[in-house]
Amino acid sequence: MTSRKTSLNAEKNAPPSRLPKAPVQRWMRPLRRFLEIEAASGVVLLVCTVIALVLANTPWAGAVAGFGETHVRFGIGGWELSESLLHVVNDGLMTIFFFLVGLEIKREFVAGELRDPKKAALPVVAALGGMIAPAAIYLTVIRGGPGQAGWGIPMATDIAFVVGVMALLGPRVPLGLKIMLLSLAIADDIGAVLVIALFYSTSISGVALGLAAIGFALVFILNRIGVRRVPLYVIVGAGIWLVFFKSGVHPTVAGVLLGLVTPASAWVGDRGLLDVIDDVRHSLDDNAARHVARDRNHLLGELRVATREADSPLDRLQSALHPWVAFVIMPLFALANAGVAVRPAALGDSIAVAVAAGLVLGKPLGIVFFSWLAVRVGLARLPGGVNWKVMLGAGCLAGIGFTMSLFIAGLALNDQALDAGKVGTLTGSTTSAILGSLLLVVFLPKRSAAADGREDSPSPGGEAETSGRRRSPTEGRE
Repeated sequence: MTSRKTSLNAEKNAPPSRLPKAPVQRWMRPLRRFLEIEAASGVVLLVCTVIALVLANTPWAGAVAGFGETHVRFGIGGWELSESLLHVVNDGLMTIFFFLVGLEIKREFVAGELRDPKKAALPVVAALGGMIAPAAIYLTVIRGGPGQAGWGIPMATDIAFVVGVMALLGPRVPLGLKIMLLSLAIADDIGAVLVIALFYSTSISGVALGLAAIGFALVFILNRIGVRRVPLYVIVGAGIWLVFFKSGVHPTVAGVLLGLVTPASAWVGDRGLLDVIDDVRHSLDDNAARHVARDRNHLLGELRVATREADSPLDRLQSALHPWVAFVIMPLFALANAGVAVRPAALGDSIAVAVAAGLVLGKPLGIVFFSWLAVRVGLARLPGGVNWKVMLGAGCLAGIGFTMSLFIAGLALNDQALDAGKVGTLTGSTTSAILGSLLLVVFLPKRSAAADGREDSPSPGGEAETSGRRRSPTEGRE
């Protein structure tokens, strides 16, 4: 114990390292923060889901539903927009959620796994299989009956719940598996957005879409000429959302597109920031400059701008919005949409069975089979520390649909069919979470604490080490 304390104190009091940090270390920092927030968000989301289910099965269910139908009106002069609270959440607040999805997609393409075609191959192909197989199983179970439009419901993966489950499993989960599942969920989100835009949009207005295109062109021009005022972009973004709302394309698609056009590079580089810091330091050291308040204030103003603009707009917006989306918007969405009266008969409804089967069976089968094909033909390889048994458990975890599944259900179904879709989503997601957790508990190797520490630390070459030993040539092909 004494030697351990001595070691910890020595590490704590060690001088800061002046060695340059590898790019992978900078990229891993936002990833770890993202995973931490998502894990905590999964717990909050679960609590709100339980509250919504309990309220929906009590005598207050009618009052809760009536509150959701309360209309909110926004008006300027003779123009008015009137929507229920439920639509304010689903069409308004969820646009911010989808904006964050757009930011995450762009980050993955700029600095994540999707930037490298070889690394992107596995999660993209796995996500493709994880969308095709559930939709095919859903349509097979429905067999031309009512609710065919709900084929997109079991295609989605809820990363918050998936990360929450992996957090419960602790450090046994390889970092490579976490990154693969996160990239898979991002690719899954791209597919879900395309499905919403192409198949769940009606009465398309070319005029409105033309106005939206003008709005995006204005955003591009503002970026190019160096306008950095966020409120101006919020005003333009609100206008784009409004014309999307009137266009027939679901307005949340506007959020994704706005996220994709957000600049991913900083306006002020590291060298420029250091130059400004040096100017301010020299000014403060100069006694004469202390009496020139105007020059001093000017330099301090430059320092404020430089420190703000040393981060890219994508990084700043993602850091600012992620906690609000994770702990406010998504819980509100769960409270507004997860409530459904649980009746034994509903569990046997063909729509509920189709959704649950798509999530529980379609997701793991599609992900594992398509991944196996990609590895077999040499297009991709499994992450370090992951074999096919672990991949099966990960595929089951990907069957936790929830947020996006409930969202698509609200677009595709109505009335009793919508209730059945919700029951299938909740049943399938719960079953997938339990099954995936059990499989990973059984198949993940039990590592020592030292090996776990090595796994989470990026190696000098930029790859995440998965254990203290070298993988054998046959490992990962079980």
